Amino acid sequence: MRIRTTFAATTADSSRVLELSDRFLDVRNEGQWFVKFYAPWCAHCKKLEPVWAHVAQALYNTNIRVGRVDCTRFSAVAQAFRVSAYPTIMFIKGPYDYVYTGDRTKEDLLHFVNRMSGPPVQQVTRPDSIDILKANNPIFFTYVGKQDGILWDVFYSAAESYQPHGYFYATSVEIAKRHFGIDTVPAALVYKERSHYYFPYSDNFDLLEPAHLNESLFRWVNEERFPTFPKVTRSNIHHIVQTKKYLVLAVVEENKLSEIAAHEQEFRDMVEIFVHKNKQKYHGRFQFGWVGTPDLAHSIAMDTLATPHLIVLNASTNEHHIPEDDPLQLTPEAIELFLDSIHNQTAPTFGGNSLPVRIYRAWFEAKTSLYDMWLGNPVLTSVLFGLPLGFLSLIFYSICCADILDAEEEEDEPRHEKKE
Repeated sequence: MRIRTTFAATTADSSRVLELSDRFLDVRNEGQWFVKFYAPWCAHCKKLEPVWAHVAQALYNTNIRVGRVDCTRFSAVAQAFRVSAYPTIMFIKGPYDYVYTGDRTKEDLLHFVNRMSGPPVQQVTRPDSIDILKANNPIFFTYVGKQDGILWDVFYSAAESYQPHGYFYATSVEIAKRHFGIDTVPAALVYKERSHYYFPYSDNFDLLEPAHLNESLFRWVNEERFPTFPKVTRSNIHHIVQTKKYLVLAVVEENKLSEIAAHEQEFRDMVEIFVHKNKQKYHGRFQFGWVGTPDLAHSIAMDTLATPHLIVLNASTNEHHIPEDDPLQLTPEAIELFLDSIHNQTAPTFGGNSLPVRIYRAWFEAKTSLYDMWLGNPVLTSVLFGLPLGFLSLIFYSICCADILDAEEEEDEPRHEKKE
């Protein structure tokens, strides 16, 4: 049942987005909400606005209401939901709220809502439903067998934790056998890019501590929830590095129309073909991907890299590796030798977590941020840094001039000699 919006919200002009106020705190537990917390002056919030309107339109005939809160006007709402950055996107379901951390595209936002609006593990009861899932979801996890026992408990727990990031289902052995090669049950598997992989579960896990199975399955889900060759952005890289694998990035540069130069596209395609051909060999040690914004690779390398390029990040140590060959001259054979040398720890290593490196990284990030600010808005950058420097100059000038004036006054005082 829809809540009357007259006391909690008003419909935003020319869109299906609800303008929420402080009274939203009174109705947050009633139904499901998808809310954007924003500030009017935030450039990222303004960029998200048309996408948010499309999301609201797509969800208009569902039981999920899409709204937004101006945190500069309704600070009590922002404090209640612990909003510390703009924009912050949350799915709110009863007393629970889930922060969205993915890419801000209409498709990704709707996938997130679709996952969060249902239970952590959705039941598959029709044989043809698996075919529909394969067509619509490039990656999903499935539990096969009776829904009891230690494997089911841990699978459900993992689904609760990773529901914001992936789809989880459960089905019977009879249905699963029509689509997957089932040898033993119970079983947990992931369907990924027209293939499926099983969690290495055996009866031996029943003899171990439940915590051991819990840790193993959680780690497996976190490793398998990414495509073989995803696009890596600042929004998802912190999730990808949690796999603790080497992150291999093909670095190219997209223009404003998301187009890539022909020679860079050829380089990226060559790396992607290599990845898929050698998926079994490197699957357990390396996570591959590509970036369309070189500044992300610059931050890793702490240097400006020409495009196209190849860089490998060790997320555990913050060390990185760069091939010695010219990237345009790289061949699949050369990439294989390069990755093998990394695994054998014979490749040259750069970066790390030592104190000098951390200091240099902080200086590089500060310099890069300042340069980007200057390119984006030189007037604002001049004001932000010019005013404090101007005030400091006035303070120092006043201090120095005061000392000089005091000294001159002392010298100008007449001398009075005692007369006899």
